[in-house]
Amino acid sequence: MHLNTPRIIGFIDLGTNSVRLLVVRLNQNGSYTLVTQQKEVIRLGEGEFTDNRLTDAAMQRATGVIVRLIELAKSRGAEEFVAVATSATREASNGEELCNRIEDLTGVQIHIISGAEEARLIWLGVSSGIDLKGETALFIDIGGGSTEIIVGDQHEPFFLRSLKLGAIRTTGMFVQAEKDGRVSQHMLFSLRRRIEHEIVHIARHINTWNITRAIGSSGTILSLETVAASHKPCVSSHIPGFISIEELDILIRYLSNLPLHMRKEVPGLNSDRADIIIAGAVILHEIVKVSGLKGVYTSSRSLRDGLLVDYITRIPGFPHAEPVSIRERSVRHLGRLCHIDEPHASHIVKLSLQLYHSGIRAGLFPSYDEAEELLSHAAYLHDVGQFISFSNHHQHSFYLITQVPLLGFNQHEVLMIGLIARYHRKKLPRQRDNPFQELDRTDRRIVRVLSLLLRIAENLDRSHDRRIEKAEFIRKKDRVVLSVSCISDCSLEIWAVESEKDSFFRTFRTKLQIDTHRG
Repeated sequence: MHLNTPRIIGFIDLGTNSVRLLVVRLNQNGSYTLVTQQKEVIRLGEGEFTDNRLTDAAMQRATGVIVRLIELAKSRGAEEFVAVATSATREASNGEELCNRIEDLTGVQIHIISGAEEARLIWLGVSSGIDLKGETALFIDIGGGSTEIIVGDQHEPFFLRSLKLGAIRTTGMFVQAEKDGRVSQHMLFSLRRRIEHEIVHIARHINTWNITRAIGSSGTILSLETVAASHKPCVSSHIPGFISIEELDILIRYLSNLPLHMRKEVPGLNSDRADIIIAGAVILHEIVKVSGLKGVYTSSRSLRDGLLVDYITRIPGFPHAEPVSIRERSVRHLGRLCHIDEPHASHIVKLSLQLYHSGIRAGLFPSYDEAEELLSHAAYLHDVGQFISFSNHHQHSFYLITQVPLLGFNQHEVLMIGLIARYHRKKLPRQRDNPFQELDRTDRRIVRVLSLLLRIAENLDRSHDRRIEKAEFIRKKDRVVLSVSCISDCSLEIWAVESEKDSFFRTFRTKLQIDTHRG
């Protein structure tokens, strides 16, 4: 598969509870742009699981919504669709009938995928958005009709399993609520036993791997974390993006004691999910409990993202098709999205790292944890702000780096990369600058050091033709020498670096001398 012209693709995930659409423009330079994304609750599996047939009402809802979403995608330029159906359609005796009806109306073919393939795509979507740092993780996705359990690392899934334990299915088959919607303690006990019975056979598989964390990626799990963040008994100890097993216990008791009409008003809980959230919470609690972990981290990525990643990994030239880390892939994607001068950016990375390593050897600064990686990414992205405007592009670079999602990084790392890029030209970091002033002393020092190295590296390629091959600091008695190896006249570059001598002295309290020679 090759990409000779831009292509707009629509990705559709027809689930048991909702249908999701993602429309993306694939660009020739190996980047992609989000055109639109939509989600509609359709309750396709409602009333299905007693006789394994989709109801007429559910099929009409699903068909109407999907037709509208496909029309929307086509209006945005989509000419190709990748569409899959999961648990409800897979298990229904009339699932093929629904897919044929949609294809007749729209021309879009819906592929019914297996539980294992559903699990693989979920793993692909979630793992491609985080940096596991070599760890093995447990991935959990609680859908309407099934729950997918995956054990894997950054590069491959080791264990894929789809359980018939979705929130809609479990609620409909095993939860008998009171007239007002409350769920009794006796019913909760019975529900826990049923779920334990369903997952006992996978517990031994899960525990054969050294799993260090669990990641949950469904609407049910995201809703529970949002509720925990605002529920008073949980607030004081709540960690954003994480829900502990203790919090799940608290929420199960709290939500089950509320009448349905009050549950629909709970902050953070979508009213459409209020009737199935208790079953979802118990499923999650029992899986986390057998895994022996303290809780589950959350991810907003899902099968829909897995469809996209699966598609673009087959296109030569896209970062996803190359064996690079998620962080590097995400950085390169942002650079291409903003049409940076990639040869220049890569050369600035090379020069910046030469300065960093030689600076450590020269005793200018110590080796900081992860500083090399932060500098490398900031150097590659330092000019992305030119996509907005050349004037003050260093400030625009900071904005884009901190506002456009960089997958695999935490918020602090993104902020550090953005600040290093921000100070690659014009003023040096000042104590009163926001958000620089909010950093601790060590991080402020790292930003000052790395941004100065980036400033020098940028000046060393002032002509954007990579005429300087090598630059390194060498310690002399009372000064530091910047030794520069040129392949042609580099007087413009040296003149630019001369202007940074004062900044160098203010940062390192050492004089800088510049020596040049032909390489």
